[in-house]
Amino acid sequence: MLKEAFPVPKNEMQRLLNLSELDLDYSELFDEFKDLAMLAAKVAGTDISLINLIDSYTTWTISGHGLEVKQTPREESMCQYTIMGQPQFEVSDLLLDQRFAHKDFTRAPLSLRYYLGVPITGSEGHQIGSLCVVDTAPKNLSPEKIEMLKIIADQVINRIHTYQAIRELEGQVKNANETKSKVAHDIRGPLAGIIGLSNIIVQQGNGNNLSEVLEFIQLIHKSSKSLLELADEILTEEQQSKKLAENEVNLSLFKYKLEDLYGGQAKNKGIALKIQLKEGNNLLPFPKNKLLQITGNLISNAIKFTPESGTVKVDLSLIEQEQQHLLDLMISDSGAGISQEALKHLEEGSNLSTNGTSGEKGYGFGLELVKHLVQGLGGTMEIYNQTGSGACFNVKIPFQKSSV
Repeated sequence: MLKEAFPVPKNEMQRLLNLSELDLDYSELFDEFKDLAMLAAKVAGTDISLINLIDSYTTWTISGHGLEVKQTPREESMCQYTIMGQPQFEVSDLLLDQRFAHKDFTRAPLSLRYYLGVPITGSEGHQIGSLCVVDTAPKNLSPEKIEMLKIIADQVINRIHTYQAIRELEGQVKNANETKSKVAHDIRGPLAGIIGLSNIIVQQGNGNNLSEVLEFIQLIHKSSKSLLELADEILTEEQQSKKLAENEVNLSLFKYKLEDLYGGQAKNKGIALKIQLKEGNNLLPFPKNKLLQITGNLISNAIKFTPESGTVKVDLSLIEQEQQHLLDLMISDSGAGISQEALKHLEEGSNLSTNGTSGEKGYGFGLELVKHLVQGLGGTMEIYNQTGSGACFNVKIPFQKSSV
C-alpha cells in the first residue's frame, strides 16, 4: 500500500506565522462566530458547517453548526486540502475519492458524503483556515452559493480582526486604570506630608495664639485629610476590582486552558497528560502573548512522539527576580527522544518532517515556529534527551514586573 501523501502549502511557515500573530485562544471563540456558521449552513443547504483554523498539528474548530467538534488531527481533516492556494475545494462524493473513502467520517454515525471548503485568508494573503460545509448526501453547490460562502469567510477574518481590536481597547483601559492607581500613589506622599505639617502647626498653634492661622491650617488639614482618604479609596477599589486583563493569564488559568485544549489529543492516543504547577505564586498575572501557540505546539509534538500508554509532562512555574520575572515551561515525554539530525536542523533554522509513533504526519514546521516565537519574546529554549526517557523542551520567557 502506498504511503498517504499529505498536502503542505509552499508558504507553510509564513502561513503559520500569520496565524500565530492573531494569538487566538481557540476555546473562547464559539459564541463569536456561531451566527456565521449557521448562515453558512443555511446558504449551502447542508446539515453541517464548521469554521476551522489550521496550525502545525491540529485543525481547530472555533465554531460550528450541526456537529459538536473542537479539534481534529490535521492529517485527518478535509480542510487541510482547502488551504493549498485554490479558491475552493469541493468533493461531490467522499466515497468516490480515494483520499477520503477509507476515513472514519465516511462511516456511521457521521456517514459524510459531501464537502466544500473555502479558505479563510489572513491579512497577509495566507490561507490560515477554512469555512467548510458538509452533508450526508452527494451534491454540488452552484457558483452563486459558493460566492456567498466566500463572502461569509471574509466576514470571519474581519470579525477576528474586530475581536483583536476589542482586546487592544481592553488593554488600553487596563493601562488607564494603572495610571489612575499611579496618580493615587503619587498624591499620597505629598498629602501625607501636608497633613503631618498641619498637625504640628495645629498642636502648637494655640500656644502661639495664632487663631487666624490656626483656623486656616485646620481647613488645610481637613481638606488634605479628605484627599488622602479619597486616594486610599481609589487604591482600595482598584485592588478589590482588579481582574486579569484580556491579554493576561496566571498559572492556574493557563493550566486549565492547556488541559482543555490538549487533554483530548492525549486521551485519543491513550497518553497521560500531566500538567503540574510548581510551588510559588500561581495567581500572579503575566502576559499570555503567544504562550498558547508556543506551549500548544510543544505539547502536540510531545504527544506525537510518545507511544500509547506513555506520559507527557508539563511543568509550569514562575521565577520571580528583582528586575523581571521568568515564565518557566518544561515539556517532557516518555518517547524515543529527539534525534541528533533533528536537533541539527532546528539549530540551523530548517525543518525536518518525521512521523509520530502512531503514524501521525509530521509537517516539519511546529518546532521551527516555536523557536521563532520564543526568540521574538526575548526567551530561550533548551532541547535535550532525558536519560532513559524521551525529549525535554525547557522554555524560559521573561516578562516585566507590574509597576503597581
